[in-house]
Amino acid sequence: MSLDVEKPDGVYDPDGNQFDPDKPLPADRKKTPLIAKVYGVLCLVDGIITVPMALLFMGMVIWAVFERPDLVAVGDITLTAIVSVLSFIVIVVNAACLIVFGIMLLRNRRRHAARWSYLLIALTILRILLDIMLQGLGEHLIAPAVQLVILLALSVTMDPSLREERALQRRLRSMQDREAAEDGTLGRDPEGKGYIELNFFNLFWVFVVCCVLGLLIETVYHMVVVDPGHYQDRAGMLFGPFSPIYGFGAVLMTVALNRFYKSNPVIIFVVSAVIGGAFEFFVSWFMQTAFGAVAWDYSGMKLFGVPDPIAVIAQGRTSTPFMLMWGALGFAWIKLCLPYLLKLINVIPWKIRYSFTTLCAVLMLVNGVMTLQALDCWFERVSGIQATSPVEQFYAEHFDNAYMEHRFQSMSITPDDSSRVDGAGASAAGGSDAASDAHASSSASASAQAKG
Repeated sequence: MSLDVEKPDGVYDPDGNQFDPDKPLPADRKKTPLIAKVYGVLCLVDGIITVPMALLFMGMVIWAVFERPDLVAVGDITLTAIVSVLSFIVIVVNAACLIVFGIMLLRNRRRHAARWSYLLIALTILRILLDIMLQGLGEHLIAPAVQLVILLALSVTMDPSLREERALQRRLRSMQDREAAEDGTLGRDPEGKGYIELNFFNLFWVFVVCCVLGLLIETVYHMVVVDPGHYQDRAGMLFGPFSPIYGFGAVLMTVALNRFYKSNPVIIFVVSAVIGGAFEFFVSWFMQTAFGAVAWDYSGMKLFGVPDPIAVIAQGRTSTPFMLMWGALGFAWIKLCLPYLLKLINVIPWKIRYSFTTLCAVLMLVNGVMTLQALDCWFERVSGIQATSPVEQFYAEHFDNAYMEHRFQSMSITPDDSSRVDGAGASAAGGSDAASDAHASSSASASAQAKG
C-alpha cells in the first residue's frame, strides 16, 4: 500500500518513490511498447554492424599509411575530403549512441532512452546537413530523415512523466494565457528572467517578422549604398518576402540575449556582433559547400585603405562592417524592438494563436524544403546533370535557370566551389557545352556581389 509522504518543507509525494532517487517511480516501471523494443533491436544491430566495420576501415587506412604507402594516394586536402571525414566521424559516433539507445529501450530504461534520443536527434540533423553537402538532396536522405522522425516521436513519449506533465501544462497554459491576456502581459517571461517567454510561438514569429524586416533593410541598403537607384530582389526563399538568414539570426540573438535585455549596452552589442558574424559565416559556408551558391563575398573589402582583417580571416564570408551592423541590429532588437514585436504578435487572438501558428509553421517549412530542392536542382542543371526523377523534372519545368536567376539575383552557382561528389563540376571538367553555357549564364547574372 502506497502512502503519501510529507517532507519537512511541505512537499507531498503521492504514490511516488518517497523521494528516493534509487527507487523508480510507478510510471518508470511501465513496460516499453513492443514497437519501441523492435526499433531498439534495429538500433542495436545497426550500431553493432557499423562500429566494427568503421574501426576496421580506420585500422586498414592507418596500416596502409605506415606499412604500404604505395596503396594510399594522398593528394591535396580538399573541401570534399574534410566534409567526408566529418561525415565518417558523425556516422561512427551515431552508431555508438544507437547501441546505447537500443540497450536502454530493451532494458526498459525509458527515462534514459529519452535522454539519449536528444543526443541522437542532434547527431542525425548534423548527419543530414553533411550528407546534403556531399550529395545534395536525394534518396540517401530518406533513412536519416525516417530516423529523425522516429527519434522525435520517442523523445516525447518515452519519458513516463512527460505525458502527464504535458497534459497538466496545456491546461495550465490555457489558464495563464487567459489571465496574461487580461493583464496585458501575454508573451512575457513569467519568471522575469528574460523579457519574453522563449516558447515556440514567440520564437516562430520572431523568425517570420525578422525575415521580412531583414529583407526590407537589405533591399533599401542595396538601393541606397551599394547600387544607388537600382532595385535588386534580395529574397532568400522560393516564395514570399523572406530572408531567412535574418530570421534565424534574430532567433539566435533573442535566445542568447533575452536574459540580458537590461545589461550593459556594450555587452549586448558585442555578443550580437559575434553571433551575427558567426552565423553569417556558417550560412555562407554551408550554401557554398552544399550547392556551390555564393550570395555575398566581402573578400575585397577594405578598412581605411587596408584589407579588412575579419574579411581576410573569414575568406570573405563576413566582415568587420557587417559584424558591426549585426551588433547594432542586435542592440536595437533587444532594447527597442522586442516590446513592439510582442504587441504585434499578440494581435493574434489567444484562442487561436497556437493552431494558427502551427499552420503558418507548416507552410514556412514547405517553403524552406522547396527552396532547398529548387537550389539543388539548379545546381545539378548548372553541373550538367540531367533531370531524371519526377522531382527534378518538376523543378526544371516550373523553376528553371532563368526563374532562379531572377528570383535569387544576388546568388551565383559555381559547382567547383562545392564539396559535392555526385557528378558536380561537370561543366568545369569539360562536360557538355550546354552545361558550360548554363554555368556561364548563371555566374554572369550575379557573380560574387557583396550582400549589402
